Amino acid sequence: MKLKRILFLIAGCITLAIGCVGIVLPILPTVPFFIVTVFCFANSSQKLHNWFVNTKMYKKHLESFVNKKGMTAKTKIKIMTSVTVLMAFGFVMMMLKGIIIPCIILAVVWLCHLIYFIFFVKTIPSDKTEKKEDVVPSAE
Repeated sequence: MKLKRILFLIAGCITLAIGCVGIVLPILPTVPFFIVTVFCFANSSQKLHNWFVNTKMYKKHLESFVNKKGMTAKTKIKIMTSVTVLMAFGFVMMMLKGIIIPCIILAVVWLCHLIYFIFFVKTIPSDKTEKKEDVVPSAE
């Protein structure tokens, strides 16, 4: 039983580190690694689980996705724009060197990323939109 908790703890720390790298390098997906981190910490240490779900990283990148199973349009656009800019830079640099196969792979990864965010990640209303709806009186 103790070995299982240690393995979950190690896996949680590794996926947390990879997820943090994914914040800086949008080529790495952040959300799946943070989801695994939450799962691993929940199975290894309640203290680490509580710490992680209260961090700014979790609240910014994962909370709306976990709670509401989606992301705001602003978050989706921000992610897709940063990924597109960074991948375009890498694509151009490889094309200048005449490296074709990695360019094709990068283009496929970019296209899959866009398809995933556009069609498979649900767009949820932002908190500001929900608050405005609460303030507006209904016409009854």
